[in-house]
Amino acid sequence: HWEIEFPEVFDRGNPGFDTFVGNPPFGGHVTTVEGNLSHYTDWLRTQHPGSAGKCDVVAHFYRRAFDLLRTGGTFGLIATNTIAQGDTRSSGLRWICEHGGDIYRATKRVKWPGEAAVVVSVVHVAQGEVVVNRTLDNELVDQITAFLFHRGGHADPARLAANAGESFVGSSVLGMGFTFDDTDRKGVTSSLADMQRLIDSDPSNREVIFPYIGGEEVNSSPTHAHHRYVINLGDRSETDCRQRWPDLMAILEERVKPARLASTKRSKSGHGNRAAVWWQFMHHAKDLYAAIASMERVLANSQVSANVQFAFQPADRVFAHTLNVYPYQTYSAFCALQSSPHEIWARFLASSLEDRLRYTPSDCFETFPFPEGWQTHPALEAAGKEYYRYRAALMVENNEGMTKTYNRFHDHYDTGPRITKLRELHAAMDRAVLDAYGWTDIPTDCGFLLDHAIDEATWGRKRKPYRYRWPDPIRDEVLARLLALNAARAAAETRAGTLARPRSGNLTVATADE
Repeated sequence: HWEIEFPEVFDRGNPGFDTFVGNPPFGGHVTTVEGNLSHYTDWLRTQHPGSAGKCDVVAHFYRRAFDLLRTGGTFGLIATNTIAQGDTRSSGLRWICEHGGDIYRATKRVKWPGEAAVVVSVVHVAQGEVVVNRTLDNELVDQITAFLFHRGGHADPARLAANAGESFVGSSVLGMGFTFDDTDRKGVTSSLADMQRLIDSDPSNREVIFPYIGGEEVNSSPTHAHHRYVINLGDRSETDCRQRWPDLMAILEERVKPARLASTKRSKSGHGNRAAVWWQFMHHAKDLYAAIASMERVLANSQVSANVQFAFQPADRVFAHTLNVYPYQTYSAFCALQSSPHEIWARFLASSLEDRLRYTPSDCFETFPFPEGWQTHPALEAAGKEYYRYRAALMVENNEGMTKTYNRFHDHYDTGPRITKLRELHAAMDRAVLDAYGWTDIPTDCGFLLDHAIDEATWGRKRKPYRYRWPDPIRDEVLARLLALNAARAAAETRAGTLARPRSGNLTVATADE
């Protein structure tokens, strides 16, 4: 109760504090929910109208500090880089900027000087317009938006109707007792030998046992191969399942049902409502499997990874909720998604987990203004095909998955001819995509640039955060053009009456069963 504690601050003309300086807590939505009394986040949303339900708690500290400033007052607060991402940005900086706040100084990425492996943002905001020069990452700029960018607006880019129904999140199993996995060390899953025995004893069991793959396998396997299988009974009734697959139901009753029932008692996140149908997945992703039913392969990417990296997958499997899936079979679609323009867009709009990218289709894909004809564009098809096949051969040759391959791609010490060739092919993809936009004036020359500022004197022998990427001015110019193109496309769709609508198939579920 600041007003009671500091009456001299609030019982004056132009009431409020002159400044706040601080390092608020960084807890995410789930941490905040689980660590507080019921309805605490409801109270926060009531205190701060316009805040989204899943924002980090730091956004509420930003809002509270802003509310307590006098006109002309300022604050300087630390946050993780989520402050400019997703719901946290919308609830904090966006609301502040749209209600009289002015960001006049920001440093987007600063390596925390302590032992914690975290990159933070430092943001300075004024209550009312400032008269000082605005600086973003120590560069003079005319404005700083809620995205901590110097061009565009504070609002989220629009979801485009052209992209609706073209991206999906995989199934949320909620219980690894559904799976057969020889790598399990916790004794939760059944073995592949158990699976084969069940199929041999009753061939009908094969009808509901499928290959199962998640983001980790797609990223780490040189061939993007799965090593697990999963029992998928769909939305069938308990009676039907017991009659047709009694042995499989016995496994689920032993390995899934107890955990589901226990979750009813302790869950604050809605998982408990699946206890009554414990033999079913938490989220089936029906729209996904309907969309890819007639396809041989699809594109997929891990929701969380250090890099934006896409790969083809056979369509005959269950995709875990850690994967995003797209009903595309062409190399031209792969080229557009794997290109630098799309990665720049994704890094701008995605949230993060630690210092890894959290790619959600609703933010990164549905809003992206693709070049015309991108799914079947001949130049994109040729460039994407050459790149994909070369990358696939390179990964098998080195026995390394995409994560290790792209770590080498961004390693300025790796100058071998094979990885150099991959960089050249990536530049060729970028050239094809830029030309498809008509942006022939944008160069594709890359360099090894630091991802964030470091103290060279104290860094020591640690791996430096280099990335092989476009220089900042080129990156920012492409991003600004994409933002303008998104706005133009959204305006055209509005005039045509084809507004994008949210759909239930694009559900992001955070669970701990992977």
